[in-house]
Amino acid sequence: MECRTDLRAAGVIAAPSLVRMQAQRRMRRVGVRFSNPRPGALTPGAFATGTSTTTPRGGTPTATWARVIRFAAALAVLTVVSVAHAQPGGSVARVGYLSPYSASDLDIQRGRDLFLQALRELGYVEGHNVAVEYRWAEGKDERLPRLAAELVHSAVDVVVATGGVPSARAAQQATRTIPIVIGGAVDPVGAGLVASLARPGGNITGLTLIPEALVSKQLELLTEVVPKASRVAVLWNPDNSGNARQLRAAEAVSGLRLEPVGARSSAEIDKAFATMAQQRPDGFVVLLDPFFVGERERIADLAIRNRLPGVYGFRIHADDRGLMAYGASRVELARQTAYYVARILKGAKPADLPVAQPTKFELVINMKTAKALGLKIPRSVLLRADEIIER
Repeated sequence: MECRTDLRAAGVIAAPSLVRMQAQRRMRRVGVRFSNPRPGALTPGAFATGTSTTTPRGGTPTATWARVIRFAAALAVLTVVSVAHAQPGGSVARVGYLSPYSASDLDIQRGRDLFLQALRELGYVEGHNVAVEYRWAEGKDERLPRLAAELVHSAVDVVVATGGVPSARAAQQATRTIPIVIGGAVDPVGAGLVASLARPGGNITGLTLIPEALVSKQLELLTEVVPKASRVAVLWNPDNSGNARQLRAAEAVSGLRLEPVGARSSAEIDKAFATMAQQRPDGFVVLLDPFFVGERERIADLAIRNRLPGVYGFRIHADDRGLMAYGASRVELARQTAYYVARILKGAKPADLPVAQPTKFELVINMKTAKALGLKIPRSVLLRADEIIER
């Protein structure tokens, strides 16, 4: 019974009519043609004796239906076996995908699709030789530990932790043996995820983001768009240890007076913009944080309503009406994440794979938002943009 169940799951054991159609297709390839029987032409006796209405092109009677069915089943078994041998380790790899975001967020799904595409380019095709188990926290970080535990319980071969430190930490707490690939996190060393970037140790590796370079460039872009800017608000999440490092990097930039405004909830974002509306900074910077990604529409609405130009670290903000975004290329992050997953599935150990830093960055400008804010983007900035959103 176990053998039959396995074969049915593999698509070998099927309804007789399905097997018959599969057999016809395969037999035609070797020169056999079929005629449709008249209603009632195939009596119960015909099936019992194996009589068939199949004739070869020369008109000579061919194999009985029993032989045809056996032939089709044999081919199906050989196909399953050949596919299994073509996969690494002779089995389907299992990848866990842990995200703090929502499964219904189309922009977030775009990032997932880029990851799957990169996996395909490396020979791992979802539904063929790799199965992906998805877990979405729907914007509630407190769900991440339970979701990570579910992935570990399902015995995945590797966990991809997207959305920065919260997902990676939840995965780390759930397992010290299953490999974990970080899809991009600020300061994984400071967060206690890896021992060092060069020698991560343990079961975690992946990608780190570079806050110092990002914040410096973001402030530079803001002053180009708003030449008279002298006071800049910084929206940061006090619960994110990586934000503290980004904030220190921002404060090191000379020539600007920075005004940190903390927010860790939707209500606090509203309060932060109320504060900005009163103090009237010349613009604002949003630090890298998955919470702000989930709240990007609220942030964009408040920025436009209060006519405050802002710059962000993830392009997804500009896709949703944020003025400008400068950060690591989303395509490159997806490709690097997929590369690490493929290396691990082929036997590499996370401890031996240095944590990578992005080398490609992108500038995205939303011209519709610029118009709503009454800003004219300098030509020098537009020429450097990787993408200009006009919609």
